[in-house]
Amino acid sequence: MIRKYRYGAPFDTEAVTEKIETANGAFPYGKISLEKGFDFTYVMDEDDIVYGLGEANRGINKRGYCYISNCTDDPNHTEDKRSLYGAHNFIIVSGKTTFGLFFDYPSELTFDIGYTRMDTLKVTCADADLNVYVIEGESAYDIVKQFRHVIGRSYIPPKFAFGFGQSRWGYTTKEDFRKVAAGYRENHIPLDMIYMDIDYMDSYKDFTLNPENFPDFPDFVKEMKDQELRLIPIIDAGVKVESGYEVYEEGVEKRYFCQREDGSDFVAAVWPGDTHFPDFLNKDARKWFGDKYSFLISQGIEGFWNDMNEPAIFYSSEGMEEAKKLAGEFSQDKEGKIHIWKMQGELNGLANNPEDYRRFYHNVDGKKIRHDKVHNLFGYNMTRAAGEAFDRIDPEKRFLMFSRSSYIGMHRYGGIWMGDNKSWWSHILLNLKMLPSLNMCGFLYTGADLGGFGADATRDLVLRHMALGVFTPLMRNHSAIGTREQECYQFENVEDFRNVVNTRYRLVPYLYSEYMKAALNDDMYFKPLGFVYPDDKMAIRVEDQLILGNEIMIAPVYEQNARGRYVYLPEEMRFVKFLTDGSISEEILEKGVHYVEVALNEVPLFIRSGKCIPVAEAAECVKDIDTSKLTMLGYEGSSYTLYEDDGVHKEYDKAENYRKLEK
Repeated sequence: MIRKYRYGAPFDTEAVTEKIETANGAFPYGKISLEKGFDFTYVMDEDDIVYGLGEANRGINKRGYCYISNCTDDPNHTEDKRSLYGAHNFIIVSGKTTFGLFFDYPSELTFDIGYTRMDTLKVTCADADLNVYVIEGESAYDIVKQFRHVIGRSYIPPKFAFGFGQSRWGYTTKEDFRKVAAGYRENHIPLDMIYMDIDYMDSYKDFTLNPENFPDFPDFVKEMKDQELRLIPIIDAGVKVESGYEVYEEGVEKRYFCQREDGSDFVAAVWPGDTHFPDFLNKDARKWFGDKYSFLISQGIEGFWNDMNEPAIFYSSEGMEEAKKLAGEFSQDKEGKIHIWKMQGELNGLANNPEDYRRFYHNVDGKKIRHDKVHNLFGYNMTRAAGEAFDRIDPEKRFLMFSRSSYIGMHRYGGIWMGDNKSWWSHILLNLKMLPSLNMCGFLYTGADLGGFGADATRDLVLRHMALGVFTPLMRNHSAIGTREQECYQFENVEDFRNVVNTRYRLVPYLYSEYMKAALNDDMYFKPLGFVYPDDKMAIRVEDQLILGNEIMIAPVYEQNARGRYVYLPEEMRFVKFLTDGSISEEILEKGVHYVEVALNEVPLFIRSGKCIPVAEAAECVKDIDTSKLTMLGYEGSSYTLYEDDGVHKEYDKAENYRKLEK
């Protein structure tokens, strides 16, 4: 059962698609105060677990820390960070009393979950203008499915998007991309996508191509496609201020950019230098910007990734003027009145300064709304602009789309990647823990930058991270300019990488099938063990193993120099390893704790008792996976219902899409 409680005059985020009438009477849980903004307080039981918050730091169980929903461009995902790129305000308190809460509020919202007091959950925001949804059900898992139903169907990508992708900030010329293609194809490592970061553009201008490097872009797109490789370009949120640049001039003429209070177009510096931000909350501007994707689609492009859409700001005109003024005073200061730390703080504070988010406005149905009041909706509506445009440009076709910043509701238009992580072992575990929380909030197509984006990767870290990435719907190796090159063919014993990626392609029929079932049935692709074994006191506390679909459990190795790991099995399971010679080892393990050995070049999984999964022969691209010749792994006498469609169109509900397979 879902009830909606309305406070003040909420902004319609369009996160919830079902009409839910406003409830009367007292709020059923905890205490709400409206004296100073909005304040919800609930005293937790000692054994309560708090699930949710989507893309948030720390664990699957969010107890013990403070989290702030405030879409933030921050590449240092350390334990102390309270905000990341997304704002996903859905939590479930599971224990003595179990209930879910969705705080539909588009600005900064704080979740103090046992941080100030270990027994107290406190949710606060500055303005008491929000809808709070209360979801009650038989279990935490049941509550998730109810919530997923009212926020709308999750985005469904084309099937090629379940292949492996290679990316690096720094691929600039056609030769760079050809080198990547050759590195994979000549080493027979499967690959379906090569990503284009900001360097493919002309001076970092959206919907342009560098004329020197890509004078005949459609021919180059075709050249890659002839090798079954798709180019996936990036689109940034800022439009360069430049006379003669069509997108800029149109946006200025039609008043489609975010404006200052005085009506002038707001200026912020990002990659191109001075930029304007399209007003994605203005439906006319959203349509205008979305239609621009046709520039690349008409040249053969079938997928995109949206970036810098928190929105990220390097500095604003106003912020730079203030910094220059202080610098001038500092340079003339002979008495030491201005401390060096103040000068340093001013410069460090230029990027993503909260003051800048108060300097510009959106036009929403003729009403002027200051950006900070709706900050968390910017990336969501940028991706919505693209998703709605795709339906106009080619309504029957699926396009690949994922974003960095998001809010619940964006899950209907695209997936997300987890942003600028690092080549740190801790980020493999953080990647794992985010997955079920994101699924709870509707984001099924997700994954992290495998091997890490920033810092220098090591061979063993890339292999271990990719062994987790085998199972994430978005499987992409991505790294930053200036870091160690980490494409699979850059390391010794390339056959080890070939086996890991081969394993992904052997599992694509199963992974795609489980993804589609989850999307079509408002379900989860990844689940915490506690959702499947709610009465198992040990299972509900496990944070480094997940249930994938309905048949398997994954337990990746995430520690340097480890030769294996301990796992907890809530029931008897079949331990499976995909070995580097192409063979598969299987072993029955009883319920309980086991130490399992997993070599660097092996991919482990566990098949649940009484179940089986389909496995294909390896192929070098998704198109070549032969689903007519599948091997069933698992328990004798079991069966599996395979979902399979053409992977391109949107005819999801055909009876022939389902096929029963026997072991």
